[in-house]
Amino acid sequence: MKRVTTNMHTQHSANLLPGTHCFYIPIQISALDSDTADWQANRQHSSSLLIMITAGSGSIEIGGAWSSLSCGSTVWCNSSAFTALGQGDNLQGVKIEYTSVSANGYNASYLTNDTGTVNAANPKAAALAARLLTAWNTPPEEQPPLNVQLLFTELLTELYATSSEVAEPQQHWLDRTLRYVESRYNEDITRTQAAELAGVTPEHFSRVFRKSTGRTFNEHVNLLRIRKAQQRILTGAPNLSTLAMEVGYSEGTYLSRKFKQVVGVSPAAYHRKNKAIVSLNFNHTASLQALEVLPRLGVFSDWIEKVSLSPIPPAHNLKQEGAGVSGFYERLTSARPDVILSYALPEVNKQLLSVAPVIELPFMQMDWKTQFRLIAEVTGRKLQAEIWLSRYAERCRQANEQLDRRLGRRGTAMVWELGRDAAYCFSSSYGHGAQILYDDLGFSPPDRLVTEGLAGKGYLEVALPDVAGYIADHIFITCSAETAQSRAPLRSILQPPEQQRFAASAAPRVYFLNQPAMFYGFDPLSSQAQLKVLLQALTS
Repeated sequence: MKRVTTNMHTQHSANLLPGTHCFYIPIQISALDSDTADWQANRQHSSSLLIMITAGSGSIEIGGAWSSLSCGSTVWCNSSAFTALGQGDNLQGVKIEYTSVSANGYNASYLTNDTGTVNAANPKAAALAARLLTAWNTPPEEQPPLNVQLLFTELLTELYATSSEVAEPQQHWLDRTLRYVESRYNEDITRTQAAELAGVTPEHFSRVFRKSTGRTFNEHVNLLRIRKAQQRILTGAPNLSTLAMEVGYSEGTYLSRKFKQVVGVSPAAYHRKNKAIVSLNFNHTASLQALEVLPRLGVFSDWIEKVSLSPIPPAHNLKQEGAGVSGFYERLTSARPDVILSYALPEVNKQLLSVAPVIELPFMQMDWKTQFRLIAEVTGRKLQAEIWLSRYAERCRQANEQLDRRLGRRGTAMVWELGRDAAYCFSSSYGHGAQILYDDLGFSPPDRLVTEGLAGKGYLEVALPDVAGYIADHIFITCSAETAQSRAPLRSILQPPEQQRFAASAAPRVYFLNQPAMFYGFDPLSSQAQLKVLLQALTS
């Protein structure tokens, strides 16, 4: 028998709850395992059908299309569309034929469309259906008044309450399945289990999965495992046997074989080789430059390009402007990287699964020094990174000695970056020089920024007329004074009303750094340059 799989989660029709009051009346209720032919002969042509699966698994034909069923599955269709159950299935359940009438006496819209809808499991509704069948077969005098009607109404209420959760289009169940596999990649997950989770037949699942991902389900799971293994190797993996268990394989030899099939070399060879690296943001590219590593492809900031000792080869410069999404991924694929550096951008990074493992560096959780050390580990240059950081620490020590002599107590400070209609103030987790002021030089954010949640949010957006209301001992503006004065609301920042009550010696100091591009960076090279500019401003 030819099988045609329907969409398991077709959305209910817009007439689920019509504007006119509707009443739904059960006409016939029977066990699913009773004789189908006899039952169909007695059905009413104007009725609708609700089937609840209470146990077992199998399939059902509705209007010539086959769908899989399991405990809790719900089937809605016109009673004339129901044809047959799969031969040899061990399904148990309840068949409910019902009709509907509106308050004006006309036949009402049915609860769902007439083409056949199969919704995912709802165990509570299945239990209610079993109780309804028992009540239907019990004499009225042996149960409370209106018990059948109450149970039927309760069943419909439960199904309606969960319909928005279980009635989903194909892309939704596929996305849900991909998220599930992503979180359970190291477990023993089969295609059949994934299809059951999605609420579709294994055959339909395979077709849709391969069309969407370009891989079979098993190929996808294996690729996930190998990418996780690569990430662990790049950031300090355990021995091969332990790594195999971590990513879902039974032993190291099998992992090594699968690894070589995907990567082209053994895990040991991958660990030893000089990695071809792609960097998807300029902060990570600058970290590579500080380690004297030229990425196979990298996003370079204008400031980095300007201060580089030698021109950036165009073949290595990943310019994204105007290339389009397809052109961007084509360049990444053709670069054949061993590893990709990116921020924690799950939806973007998932699209890179087939290209290379992605090392995610979430900047809100990692300061630039931690990111730098991780990149150094990936590139095999941990020693070079520690030497660089030691030199930076010495520069900070010398800077603090100068500030001790010049300022003594540091006081409060804040950094503003100016936009067209708003200004942005940053915490140390967002850089822009704040990481140096707060983490390296001993300044503190003013109380107002702390109260408004700067540390948790990373930055605050403030309308230009309100900037003057934020007071600190030291106020740094990354642009030039001319740029600030060109924005009328900011002219008062040079002498805001709040400052007029201060004595000249106590008035906040405002510094125009005239280096917006430099202060946009959050990396070793930018931080080193920012330290120099901030120190010059504070000691001038």
